[in-house]
Amino acid sequence: MSIADNLIQPDRGQDAIAIHLVNKDTFESFAKGLSGPQRAALAAQKFTGGGYQTGIVPDGEVWFAVGGVADPSELSSWCLAKLSEKLPAGTYRLHGRQPGPALHGWQTAQYVFDRYKKDDDAEGPRILLTEDVAKIDLAVAEAVATGLVADLVNTPAEDMGPAALEEEAERISKAHKAKLEVIRGDKLETGYPMIHAVGRAADRKHAPRLIQFTWGKADHPRVAIVGKGVTFDSGGLDVKSAAGMKLMKKDMGGAAHALALAELIMKAGLKVHLHCLVPTVENAIAGNAFRPGDVLDSRKGLTVEIGNTDAEGRLILGDALTLASESDPDVIIDFATLTGAARVAVGPDLPALFTRRDQTADQLIEAGQAHDDAPWRLPIHDAYAEWLKSDIADLNNAHGNAFAGASVAASFLDRFVGEDIDWAHFDTFAWRPVAKPGRPKGGAALGLRAAFHALRGRYG
Repeated sequence: MSIADNLIQPDRGQDAIAIHLVNKDTFESFAKGLSGPQRAALAAQKFTGGGYQTGIVPDGEVWFAVGGVADPSELSSWCLAKLSEKLPAGTYRLHGRQPGPALHGWQTAQYVFDRYKKDDDAEGPRILLTEDVAKIDLAVAEAVATGLVADLVNTPAEDMGPAALEEEAERISKAHKAKLEVIRGDKLETGYPMIHAVGRAADRKHAPRLIQFTWGKADHPRVAIVGKGVTFDSGGLDVKSAAGMKLMKKDMGGAAHALALAELIMKAGLKVHLHCLVPTVENAIAGNAFRPGDVLDSRKGLTVEIGNTDAEGRLILGDALTLASESDPDVIIDFATLTGAARVAVGPDLPALFTRRDQTADQLIEAGQAHDDAPWRLPIHDAYAEWLKSDIADLNNAHGNAFAGASVAASFLDRFVGEDIDWAHFDTFAWRPVAKPGRPKGGAALGLRAAFHALRGRYG
């Protein structure tokens, strides 16, 4: 994995470099306890206690580190992330307290995507000690899951097509003794016609497939996790611009979230009967590509007129959500890089959240806020569903105006989820355009920890 699993270790009194945390309000009193040369060293580094500042202070033949945070008494996931990025390789201990939630950012700050480019000057790991030994396994699992999303999303489409997602699902299934089933290529035409139609134009190497696996005891509450796996989106015959296509390797970000969340659930041993589904395709252009104006059948039995071939993610999710609903799950959660409209509404940092039930929205938002991964709820507004009407089919896959695109897409998906099933939909970006401490530029898990901790609260 791109995040090592040994960055957090039990504190058994071993030698370690101390880290002191201050902010601008407490720095002056902290500095009074230092020697003149130590204060001079911090002054030379222009350290004032500001957020994410780091300083190194000589202390005889050794040294200690100082980090600036918003509030030294109340840590977040990202409080130690800058220190983890900047400090030399070694073993560290937070002075006077335990790192708590900051264990996460300490690990994610050391994420490196090195599949194609090695850093010959890279230092060894920065290890953080904690006395909260019981928290280590979960903290490591969350960071590794975050790194898995980043790895999958960062990998270009030629190396991360439907077959590669199948390989990842196979790895996860074998590791946790889950039951894997894959339906590929033209076999999808019967049973999953929308997945087949979207993916049939890709070459054989990137043939479409429906990946699913189950895990857990059958008498436990059934939880379905669904992820959009469009491994590259050209837009189809409604082709995207060059700029619009540039980042479309990340259009399988929903699948990456679903796989990572499924593995987290299994590692944590939640008392659920897990059903993970990944419909995966390349939306390619060829003579057999589906066309604007075509009418597709669906597993649900609804017919769908194609208003835009670039609104393909909702099509493959429709068949998968229908299948997930057939087992009458306790809850369905889906992840998808579904609409640019969600990014216009809430920007790149916040996954847009849609739910049928207020209680489910509250649980996901509260879990996200508690773990620095908060989503923002947008409405599934009944009136907007009228914009999906078709003159010749049960519904259209794209509306003809520029309004409320994320809500209209959610309304489309809602038609394929079983009646009265608790359902949550994350319209996530899966990408960070600008790096922040502990959150490198590139593929990003947005909504993953919110969903996991909400499920952990229900079924843990």
